Amino acid sequence: MGNEAVYLDPQKAPLDRAMDLLSKMTLNEKAGQLNQRLYGFSIYEYEGENFVLSQEFKDEVEKWGGIGTLYGLYRADPWSGRTEENGITPDKSMDAYNTVQRYVIEHSRLRIPALMSTECPHGHQALGGGILPVNTAAGCTFDEKLLEDAYEACGRQLSDGHVDLALMSMLDVLRDPRWGRCEECYSEDPVLSSKMAFAAVKGMKKSGTGVVAKHFCAQGEGTGGVNASAARIGERELREIHLPSTGAAVKAGCDGIMAAYNEIDGIYCHANSHLLKDVLRKEMGFKGVVMADGFAIDSLDKVTDDNVESGALALKSGVNISLWDKGFTELVQAVERGIISEKDIDEAVLPVLLLKFERGLFENPYMSKNMESEKSYGIDKLSTKMAEESVVMLKNTSAILPAKKAKKIAVLGENADSGYALMGDYTPPRCPEEMVTILQGLKRTYGNDAVDEFDFNSPEDKKKLTEEINEYDILVFVTGGSSSRYSGAEFDKNGAAISKGGSMECGEGMDRADIDVGSKEAKFIRQELGGKIPVITVCVAGRPYAVSEVSQISDAFLYSFYPGPYGGDAIARIIKGEISPVGRLSASLPVSSGQLPVYYNFKSSYDGMKYCDLEKKAAYSFGEGLMYADISYKAVLFKQVKELSSKIYDPGNETVKRKEANEELGEVVLRAKLKVKNEGNIEVCAVPQLYIRRHGGLVTARELELKNFKRYRIMPGEEAEIEMELTVGDFTFYDYEMKLSTKAKKYEVILMDQGKEIARTLINEGVLQEG
Repeated sequence: MGNEAVYLDPQKAPLDRAMDLLSKMTLNEKAGQLNQRLYGFSIYEYEGENFVLSQEFKDEVEKWGGIGTLYGLYRADPWSGRTEENGITPDKSMDAYNTVQRYVIEHSRLRIPALMSTECPHGHQALGGGILPVNTAAGCTFDEKLLEDAYEACGRQLSDGHVDLALMSMLDVLRDPRWGRCEECYSEDPVLSSKMAFAAVKGMKKSGTGVVAKHFCAQGEGTGGVNASAARIGERELREIHLPSTGAAVKAGCDGIMAAYNEIDGIYCHANSHLLKDVLRKEMGFKGVVMADGFAIDSLDKVTDDNVESGALALKSGVNISLWDKGFTELVQAVERGIISEKDIDEAVLPVLLLKFERGLFENPYMSKNMESEKSYGIDKLSTKMAEESVVMLKNTSAILPAKKAKKIAVLGENADSGYALMGDYTPPRCPEEMVTILQGLKRTYGNDAVDEFDFNSPEDKKKLTEEINEYDILVFVTGGSSSRYSGAEFDKNGAAISKGGSMECGEGMDRADIDVGSKEAKFIRQELGGKIPVITVCVAGRPYAVSEVSQISDAFLYSFYPGPYGGDAIARIIKGEISPVGRLSASLPVSSGQLPVYYNFKSSYDGMKYCDLEKKAAYSFGEGLMYADISYKAVLFKQVKELSSKIYDPGNETVKRKEANEELGEVVLRAKLKVKNEGNIEVCAVPQLYIRRHGGLVTARELELKNFKRYRIMPGEEAEIEMELTVGDFTFYDYEMKLSTKAKKYEVILMDQGKEIARTLINEGVLQEG
């Protein structure tokens, strides 16, 4: 084949170059740029030391005259089947990547390089890839800067691997603990979710790696907690809870948005032009690419009964890049049938070409050095720091913790010595030396001889523990669940688990009706060990579990959303008191599986969580978290700096009016000044949170809404002065006509930390009443 290279002046604007290239392309080549059909991890084999491309890959390049985007070249996990023995290790990455990219360019008539996308839901899902605690754990840190730093470090590894697009979970909001993908959410709260999403995008972008933020939108609101099910919500719930994190990701500069599997009010997200065009592009100003989720375009066959029409529908609705589906491979046929026009294809492919020029792929298509392992980028240290900050202490009867003087420790729990159980779904293979289990962490902290493990599934071990219990100072009971794919799970064509394999009971595909945890072990502890020894329970989780039983048998209770590969060290150091737990719950924990939904910000139109057979409250609510030192808040002063007038903000899609409205919405209304003191002898954190409660406005309000928070690390005896702000936008709500309004009767502002109210004030028609 002859090569007709495009040599438009690199000094010209990327858009000019993209449009010039588009004018030279055939319809088939354009359609090819919209396709991301291949599993990148399946396009190669090693013959000895030689990296060899598959015939399937070569045929795909031949069919489309190139490759638009290649997914998951580096991916390694049980689904992909790639391991240290047959996968791309860091020292082989340059040869592998360059071989793939060179073949694409040399077999493309216009020498168009391929974009490379890879999974990065909590780190790089590759051999040697840096892994962080899962998103729900990151949410518990309330530490935006740490998350930004961690993703900048991860991004440097991806950038060295010439990855263009990191597929990052960050848009979903955790609204139903039965959902297996809870771990991919930062929080049940839209403000915390948004701030963490902004930080994650900002950090990754600082490294030079592009971001595809997923999933858009309302996937966390699935019916009954079932993955990819209908989100039975209206426009108001969509905007109040689920859109803010996407707006934050767009504001931070994400390059792509991945549409979600679910439908909203009968319209699939991949076929929702209102969502993908009116909201995302016109309202939010998004300029990047919209990527489909795996096989999601083909799922539109349920509403089209025609796969060609499904591909056309997704394209017309705003999808630019497919993922594994057949529908986008039929786009040329859709044009021939008159379902879409070539102009529709041009509009979809232009952002893809633009992204390639913006990333400099035409000038620098190849890697110049190998990707390195996580320690070279400091990801291991940042992962450990995140783990330490994410653990939440929910109970500490009689100050059992810290257990500094414990000489002999009994450990009970199925996952106490499992490293993979600490890391969550989407985790690559790791050497045992690259992860620290809770049992290992305790032995490293207290000494090998001080720690004994007992197997609950062994009658002999249970008998021995019962007989020898008085020889131990504390019992560490490790409960919870696991999203580990390394214990025999089977997988669907999109990589989701379809069977409960081994200990896997959380993660994509692992939705559960029963979210009670540790009941059998709790019964054994209560009946056989109760009162004989202090029980310290560590719940390691991918979702908010119903924790009533395990909490009741515990003298101290630690909750740790999957804390990552080094989580065992962090938990052990907290138990001994080398560091204090400082996390705050990013999602509420129910009393039982029947107490759902249990999120704190329910509507005031009903009596939330009121059942005749349950106490009216969550087991533990959003924002709770104890520490080893008390912190005292004092000298709280609320000062209003701007009158909050009753007003409607409805700029529509007019850019000028929207800019003016955003400027006014960003104006400060209230400042809170306060002092906080560490009353103890160990370093801890203050996480003051400002909430509002709206009264009036003709549409129902929420009982409580987080609007801002700060995080301050405070040394022993130190007193810190903190200032926080609320803006006009913090007081807005969607009125009867779905317009932003501040026309409420009054607003209460409440300052809280650790689940406790510290102070409150009242704003009523612009007049501040100090509380």
